[in-house]
Amino acid sequence: MASSQPSKKTNKSTGGGGGGGASSGQNVKFARRTSSGRYVSLSKDDIDASGETSGDYTNYTVHIPSTPDNQPTETSVATKAEEQYVSNSLFTGGFNSVTRAHLMDKVIDSEVSHPQMAGSKGSSCSMPACDGKVMKDERGVDIIPCACRFKICRDCFLDAQKDTGLCPGCKEPYKTEDNDDDIPGGTGALSLPGPDGKGGDPRQRMSVVKKNQNGEFDHNKWLFNETSGTYGVGNAYWPPENGSDGKSGGLGDPADKPWRPLTRTTPIDASIISPYRLLIAIRLVVLCFFLAWRIRHPNNDAIWLWFMSIVCELWFAFSWILDQIPKLYPVNRSVDLQLLHDKFEMPDKTKNPTGRSDLPGLDFFVSTADPEKEPPLVTANTILSILAVEYPVEKLACYISDDGGALLTFEAMAEACSFADLWVPFCRKHDIEPRNPDTYFSLKGDPTKNKKRTDFVKDRRRVKREYDEFKVRINNLPDSIRRRSDAFNAREEMKMIKNIRESGVDPLEPIKVKRATWMADGSHWPGTWANPSSDHAKGDHAGILQVMLKPPSPDPLRGSGDENNLIDFSDVDIRLPMFVYMSREKRAGYDHNKKAGAMNALVRSSAVLSNGPFILNLDCDHYINNCMAVREGICFMMDRGGEDICYIQFPQRFEGIDPSDRYANHNTVFFDGNMRALDGLQGPFYVGTGCMFRRFALYGFDPPKHNMIPSEKKGSNGNVSTSETQALKASDFDPDLDVNELPRRFGNSTLLAASIPVAEFQGRPIADHPAVKYGRPPGVLRNAREPLDATTVAEAVSVISCWYEDKTEWGDRVGWIYGSVTEDVVTGYRMHNRGWRSIYWLTKRDAFRGSAPINLTDRLHQVLRWATGSVEIFFSRNNAFLASKRLMFLQRLAYLNVGVYPFTSIFLLVYCFLPALSLFSGHFIVKNLNTTFLVYLLLITLCLIGLAVLEVRWSGVSLEDWWRNEQFWLISGTSSHLAAVIQGLLKVIAGIEISFTLTSKAVEDTGDSFAELYLVKWTSLMIPPIVIAMVNVLAMVVAFTRTIYSITPQWGKFIGGAFFSFWVLAHLYPFFKGLMGRRGKTPTIVFVWSGLIAITLSLLWVAINPNSGTEDAAAGGAGFKFP
Repeated sequence: MASSQPSKKTNKSTGGGGGGGASSGQNVKFARRTSSGRYVSLSKDDIDASGETSGDYTNYTVHIPSTPDNQPTETSVATKAEEQYVSNSLFTGGFNSVTRAHLMDKVIDSEVSHPQMAGSKGSSCSMPACDGKVMKDERGVDIIPCACRFKICRDCFLDAQKDTGLCPGCKEPYKTEDNDDDIPGGTGALSLPGPDGKGGDPRQRMSVVKKNQNGEFDHNKWLFNETSGTYGVGNAYWPPENGSDGKSGGLGDPADKPWRPLTRTTPIDASIISPYRLLIAIRLVVLCFFLAWRIRHPNNDAIWLWFMSIVCELWFAFSWILDQIPKLYPVNRSVDLQLLHDKFEMPDKTKNPTGRSDLPGLDFFVSTADPEKEPPLVTANTILSILAVEYPVEKLACYISDDGGALLTFEAMAEACSFADLWVPFCRKHDIEPRNPDTYFSLKGDPTKNKKRTDFVKDRRRVKREYDEFKVRINNLPDSIRRRSDAFNAREEMKMIKNIRESGVDPLEPIKVKRATWMADGSHWPGTWANPSSDHAKGDHAGILQVMLKPPSPDPLRGSGDENNLIDFSDVDIRLPMFVYMSREKRAGYDHNKKAGAMNALVRSSAVLSNGPFILNLDCDHYINNCMAVREGICFMMDRGGEDICYIQFPQRFEGIDPSDRYANHNTVFFDGNMRALDGLQGPFYVGTGCMFRRFALYGFDPPKHNMIPSEKKGSNGNVSTSETQALKASDFDPDLDVNELPRRFGNSTLLAASIPVAEFQGRPIADHPAVKYGRPPGVLRNAREPLDATTVAEAVSVISCWYEDKTEWGDRVGWIYGSVTEDVVTGYRMHNRGWRSIYWLTKRDAFRGSAPINLTDRLHQVLRWATGSVEIFFSRNNAFLASKRLMFLQRLAYLNVGVYPFTSIFLLVYCFLPALSLFSGHFIVKNLNTTFLVYLLLITLCLIGLAVLEVRWSGVSLEDWWRNEQFWLISGTSSHLAAVIQGLLKVIAGIEISFTLTSKAVEDTGDSFAELYLVKWTSLMIPPIVIAMVNVLAMVVAFTRTIYSITPQWGKFIGGAFFSFWVLAHLYPFFKGLMGRRGKTPTIVFVWSGLIAITLSLLWVAINPNSGTEDAAAGGAGFKFP
């Protein structure tokens, strides 16, 4: 229970770390690294008692983190020191282990200069026998806490305060009453009043999160009831307008200036959508009449052929209804970015003189698992594009989940942070787009277009050189780590041999030393080693968390134009967003739930560290192509009525696709057609990446209701005054938000539980108009974010432990949902099923871009995974048949189609063989090709063409893309979808799991950017389409030959069967291009041999078919005879 958690003071003496019951009481041990690279975590008293005075322990210090009952006397200096210490420490922990903070001398081998980054260099401490670094401010300037200018590190400063309170230099007491202005590099944060409305003791200005843990007061009362206190990030109090008049502040009366919405929704042009809907109705009626006619007129000569065809056609009609009906209400949307700036970032002389942003926080999630399959350079470019996005820097935080726990990924991210010191200000100075350096420097065309600064060419040349060096460093990391590890392992081996020789013991067996992987500072990497060992293997390693870029200052920080700097950034904000590396704990015997488990670990750790009310997740190969896309997405969340939006789904766009898009990799028909149409209903599906979430919706709560505001709080006109908006309690918007019940759902972390109502409140639209029924007061998010402390980071390590989700609702109701390969679709379905709605936002410039498999085999396996997930959804409780009443009917049809579409492959496979069976047997699916059948066929075809043309017009998809989508629908339907159905049925019925693996036959071709397109990798998924094509070609040749040699040729039946065979082969054309590989590499003799074999088999069929000769003889003719 959250209310029964022991205090931090009690927990510090228990020695419990990550394995205890209450994770809020994390015991943080600060360890010094010895010369051998091992960590020693003895206390100072233990060291004194043991008489150990070696250099390994000289500077060892145990720091008791700042808590409500342990506040330092000098708040500003100590807080800066604490945050700097946290950012330079690698935190590890997990199940039944103490959470440790390993202070690192350096993170990477190369030099780090940005003051926010871990491992940044500074002046040395002046204390004897101390090699620590002096504390620095946001600019990297030394922080000198005493007027005598005596340089002192953070550890020595705390020791001096604790022991005597005197400065070691001048022997005078440290001044504790100085303001931030007296300290170099002060944060410039606004002074916050205490609960009594005055400045008061810093103890009275603690965050709600810290006070909640100590149980001193009720969290809900402080956060949601009327109060006169304020507390930084998460503040639910609306500051007085004039500081002391007691009146509500904010933007004042909305009538002072015209109110405008941030977004607008416009329907599709009636000249397009009305005929489109009419054609859908016409085709539906024609299909009903056609199927009724087909059922009433069977082909008695081939009843088996008729029966198979009619069953398939009935299923195709049902599948078409599921796919087409939800497309009745597509919409267009637009946003107003200038209005977003005016509402949230406009400076005001009285209320916002510095122009601080009132936008909510945003956390980026990037996931990666294997640096061998996902190159670190690609991931680093993605991170760089995120760090340079156009959004208030202090509101951003970026998290990367390394599920492989690889040192290569860790150091690559550190290198990316180091290069961001140059790249991000360069992008801001010259309005660079896109902000992925690899893509930007690869653009064709004139780079100076629309650039006005005279120093652009010089700056670009310098940044390009630095980026080339950055790429070389990234590419060299594997060898650098291997050489470093070999050197340290050799040193350890030599030490062991020396110790054995000195002891005089002759070893009977060869000496074995663990082949560890070593970090740049000469210590063991706590994650996965190159040579796996216990506690250092994939699936078995401790949780790791490193704040590589600490949170920036709340106000802009301009660079300098010194000659020592490569580029003049004197008028550019050089701050970088917060960046955190995270690798969750993995242990044998635990189900880690793949990507969904990693995303949930990110949700929990980010809630503790930054708690941005919105989350945007990207795959490691998807970078930000439009730096304003984030602002455009926020417009929907912050607009009137945006409180019930659970996520904004952006379209996926890909690079490196062949110009013809042979295998429909772009998926434009699905994104710009199906997803855009669902936007007019309850919203699009969640498709795994490029999606902006509302954090509160991920926690499994229902959307807020306007009637949850108590009637006594409403005015005479029925509206809620903006001054009363902040007075809502937790029970006013969701009864489940009882602090005593939260741990049962979310785990034992009180920090995590306390962050939930804060995230909910900060994610509301601003109440700047009486029509906004559920909002927050303007201006409450302008306060500075509280700096990180060791206890908070230790709590973040605790919530990524492998045991944390036990007996909770994570993965069942909360966060990403477990149990399906396509966890993305299921997660979005659960939100829609609770009544949330989503938005599909198609930006003018592609928001994100990534890579997609362009090889046929890789594409088939990708589709196989998606289809397998859909089959799992169909046989689970996530089937749309079982949805609640909150899911709209047309939205239900769309989700039902998600689970049903793979089963279409069974009927599609049969239908693709029907033309061949018709040609072989001499019968057709109808008895005669009469006028009625041809009229029905013509009407259905015309409706299909009309719908395609109109859909192309309202969706913006090209006709070629539509045709490519149709072709790959048949290719995947007869291969991947069929395999997914078989795999799903065997798993459900017999509990047998089958994996379709491929045998790679790599072909090196470095001279072509589309070389991968021509690789031929055999897989069993290719067998059905090959058989279908061969049978249809053979059937056409046999039927044509038989008709030619027949005395009474029945051309009608041949043409009917040949037409449908050609329809099948036309759809399979891209498949055969993929099988042939590169044009010109397939020998001509192969086609000659294929033709000879086909002709020979055809003649053989005609010769041995007894019915053919009998029928011809009966007709008075002679059968074909070999000469």
